[in-house]
Amino acid sequence: MSRTQSLPPSSREKSGRWQTLWNRGWLPALLLLVATAIAYQQIIHLGYIWDDDYHVTLNPTLRDLHGLWRIWFEIAATPQYYPLVHTTFWLEYHLWGLNPIGYHTVNVALHVLGAILLWRVLLQLRIPGAWLAAAIFAVHPVEVESVAWITERKNVLSGVFYFAAALAYLRFVAGREVAPSWPRPILYFASLLLFSLALLSKTVACSLPAALLLICWWKTGRIRLRDITPLLPFVVIGFGFGLGTVLIEKYHVGAEGVPWSLTFLQRVLIATRALWFYAGKLFWPAKLTFIYPHWDIDPHAVVQWLFPLAAAAIVALLWWLRARLGRGPLAAVLFFAVTLGPALGFFNVYPFRYSFVADHFQYLASVGLIVLAAAGLNRLPRFVPALLLAGLIVLTWRQVGVYRDLTSLWRDTVEKNPASWMARDNLAIALLRSGKGDEAMVHLRQALQLDPNNVETQSDVASALLQSGQVQESFPFLKRALEIEPNRAAVHYNLASAQMQTGLVREATGELRKVVEIDPTNVPAYSLLGNALLQAGRADESLPPLQKALSMDPDYAPAHFNLANTLLHLGRADEAVAHLQQVLTLDPGDAEAQKNMAWVLATWPEARIRNGAQAVELAESADRLTGGRNPIMGTTLAAAYAEAGRFPEAIKAAEDALQVANDSGLVALAEALRAHIALYRSGHPFRDNRPSTSSSGGD
Repeated sequence: MSRTQSLPPSSREKSGRWQTLWNRGWLPALLLLVATAIAYQQIIHLGYIWDDDYHVTLNPTLRDLHGLWRIWFEIAATPQYYPLVHTTFWLEYHLWGLNPIGYHTVNVALHVLGAILLWRVLLQLRIPGAWLAAAIFAVHPVEVESVAWITERKNVLSGVFYFAAALAYLRFVAGREVAPSWPRPILYFASLLLFSLALLSKTVACSLPAALLLICWWKTGRIRLRDITPLLPFVVIGFGFGLGTVLIEKYHVGAEGVPWSLTFLQRVLIATRALWFYAGKLFWPAKLTFIYPHWDIDPHAVVQWLFPLAAAAIVALLWWLRARLGRGPLAAVLFFAVTLGPALGFFNVYPFRYSFVADHFQYLASVGLIVLAAAGLNRLPRFVPALLLAGLIVLTWRQVGVYRDLTSLWRDTVEKNPASWMARDNLAIALLRSGKGDEAMVHLRQALQLDPNNVETQSDVASALLQSGQVQESFPFLKRALEIEPNRAAVHYNLASAQMQTGLVREATGELRKVVEIDPTNVPAYSLLGNALLQAGRADESLPPLQKALSMDPDYAPAHFNLANTLLHLGRADEAVAHLQQVLTLDPGDAEAQKNMAWVLATWPEARIRNGAQAVELAESADRLTGGRNPIMGTTLAAAYAEAGRFPEAIKAAEDALQVANDSGLVALAEALRAHIALYRSGHPFRDNRPSTSSSGGD
């Protein structure tokens, strides 16, 4: 009895329905979605990590329509000119603000869509194991860096358009032999448009024309003029975008100088070693690391030439065996190498400062070797690929957890790559933000030992000292940082902050002018410059830099705060109150803004400005936030009570503030408080048109 005859009719009908769903594509797509969702389940617990501030949380271009215009028409407006990526961030910012869950969910959704499109491309090419290849791509832990890192939206977004462009083009080509479902011109121009969108997301997609020609050679064994001609517009557009990215990386991102001063032979060694590295991580994804060790490349070391020799030997062997194995294995290997090409070291990219390799560099390129492996696995019993996918899902689930937050990410990196000064430096910054200053200094000093001539570590040590109140101790590190790199804007900014704290306002003004000269887009520097000019008694001159800061980032609270102080000194209280209110809208818990607003509402000479009840509410909140032992806050609270007619409470608050001022040796403040107390005892509130001007540099 045959197997079909042994099945009851109901079972045959169910089997037929499942087969129909599979053939129509719904079931395979659903399985890809479910597998990816399981692998990336922890994504809902992830926050922001490295560079996400520049791309999302502190990116002023996401705030309004003018920012959207800048995303597309100002190359320097965003960290990299990938306008389609930042447009998606712009849309999400206006949908759910800065909630990281939304951004992470979109990344996963794009990754799933890319995997589905890859599956359709492989079906179009009639490659065995097409669904398995797409599934491996969807749940492989090497891809986690591209999916779990919001900044790498450029990879998953460009991947969607890359695969879609490839699918449209392959159907255009197939239309020469079989009538397509869409007119061939529409398929062609759709492919060209999708390719352009991929380039606007990330220019690594420029390798698509080469990949399509490689597919043509794999299928037919030759490349004819009619195969090349339709791809010429793709080549021209890809070359233009690629050249633009090279220039932006060099002159805007900063990929030039000693770390990128490599000879051609060194670049060959980096490229071929990287090929083996990436292949190794695909086939054995152990110890995946955010920052891998920085290789020492020496053309005089004979052993390092084994990498290019072995790579050449593999290509030669596959060429020699093409009659027996077919052209597929060689095509897969060449696709892997060609797609990796832009990240192999022949062009300067900024991450080479830290490492010559990164998991996200092989997001698209990994498809070549994955497809080759899937074609082989497809011949094995089904339980073997099923076990492999289950194992990859577990590994990916674990790897996603590494990206929970900055501290988790950098701890994992330091554990796997303890010799990375960059990982220790960034771990220290994360620890500083969480109040673990002592542990942060340990890592910073270790980073200095690893690379004493690193300007970033010198600057970050100075920042840590400034944050802990050790201002004088920060100056030697700032001086050393400027000796290493005189035009580093961040160092000049930190030096200005230190000078402001030590009363060297004139010197700070000069440093801040250097900052905005080096980096005209530095919003915090304009804000602090405005405050420095105000502290120097040049209130009129402080207005332009503060207005410049707000023109670039209307939601930058420190600039609103400093502009309010300047406006108060100029007697423009109505405008000042509006800016203080904007600060409190952006950050309701800003004690300094609450205190300044309360002071104006309680003491400003013009009656229409004053509001005793609101002043008391703000002053009480500011006093609570600062622990009730700040004499300036106590002075403001007393003035607010007096304006509200609550003189016994005003006297009590002023006497408490006087006690703290005496204990702290604040003689001038103590004298002022005695005068205030006398006024309150006589039933008069305090009037003063010289407002408190606590600075806010915005660092």
